[in-house]
Amino acid sequence: MSASSNNPETLALHAGPRTCTAADAAADRIEGTAQLADALGTGDLASVHALEQRIAALEGGAAALAVGSGHAATAMAVQNLCRPGDNIVSSADISRGIWGLLAHTLPSMGIEVRFVDPDDPDGFRRATDSRTRAYYGETLPAPKLTVFPIGEVAAIGRTLGVPLIVDNTAAPVVCRPIDCGAAVVVHSTAEYIGAHGSATGGLIVDGGTFDWARHARRFPALAEPDPSGTGTAWTEAARPLSPIAYLIRARTVLLRDLGTAMSPFTAFQLLRGVETLPLRMRQHCRNAAEVALYLQRHPAVSRVVYAGTHECAALHRNALAYLKGGFGGLVGFELEGAREAGERFIDALGMLRHSADFGHARSLAIQPAAAAPPGPPGPPAEAASPGYVRLSVGIEHIDDIVADLEQALAAAVTARNAA
Repeated sequence: MSASSNNPETLALHAGPRTCTAADAAADRIEGTAQLADALGTGDLASVHALEQRIAALEGGAAALAVGSGHAATAMAVQNLCRPGDNIVSSADISRGIWGLLAHTLPSMGIEVRFVDPDDPDGFRRATDSRTRAYYGETLPAPKLTVFPIGEVAAIGRTLGVPLIVDNTAAPVVCRPIDCGAAVVVHSTAEYIGAHGSATGGLIVDGGTFDWARHARRFPALAEPDPSGTGTAWTEAARPLSPIAYLIRARTVLLRDLGTAMSPFTAFQLLRGVETLPLRMRQHCRNAAEVALYLQRHPAVSRVVYAGTHECAALHRNALAYLKGGFGGLVGFELEGAREAGERFIDALGMLRHSADFGHARSLAIQPAAAAPPGPPGPPAEAASPGYVRLSVGIEHIDDIVADLEQALAAAVTARNAA
């Protein structure tokens, strides 16, 4: 970027290298042209490298790694620090998909995951021992939509030498966890970053602020010679650069061995989404605030769940402290009439699409109790009531969103009264 800027609207368009230098070319190129990815000489692809640098800039991080999916990003973020017998401490308020990874898959690999209530940040301290390698939380987990206490948990971790990993998928731009003390940020890109759910990917951002070498005894995977990396001690390899031993190992060892690379075409698609991400997030937040206000006034709605209107003072303080410029695009609400009213509401929607996804440019709706997939139960915090509906508020005109909600709520009320 020719001029320095900290403004997200500018960073989203210009941060990182220009992958096309022709005088008449305005877009990043898609070709997989190789170039040096890091000081260790591993090759990367131009569009992937551009995406990594742009997201790192938006998150205020030192470096980023693009991978094949959001689940891959979370798994690698943990595996990069843990060996069998190690553990992490995680918030119990996490999404269903990640719950399966943390509660079942990682333990099957010998990595214990200890779940604590994020409403009591000191629970992370109490669950920590000498084999704890990281803390984990989601910025804005559904269905509770309570903002994770990033600063409080990060501060506990700093005193003990434990880094905080934050999944910021639900709040890009409006939250920068690294600024609040997190060491690592992960993203699933099929949501807000990509905008349309058409490009599956994941990103790991190393904040470059955690001193891995200082806590070498806690992180043998980084501080001891790594036989899978030609005997390299990653904290030493990173010393001439900055404290990014974490990301260098993730790129050099895990990306190579697990084969989770992002394709150049996926990165090209995602770069198109990143360019408008700050503008879209602004509209998502504005529309969601209007929808929350509308629902609060509707007689058929018994409760609204929204980060900007939590009745609990502590949860509201978290939202104000960690979300800047808006409270995200997710709104939940409880319908009088329970499950049947929720089903009728979903069936009656016209413009809003019925989908378990979120973060798309289009508005989406889901009734979790009626859409829960078969299999083991999800996280306890996911246990939404039968009448709970979650909206992912899009960037359409607010009048059109409210009009569709109005007629669908009317249909739900009619069905309830008829019953």
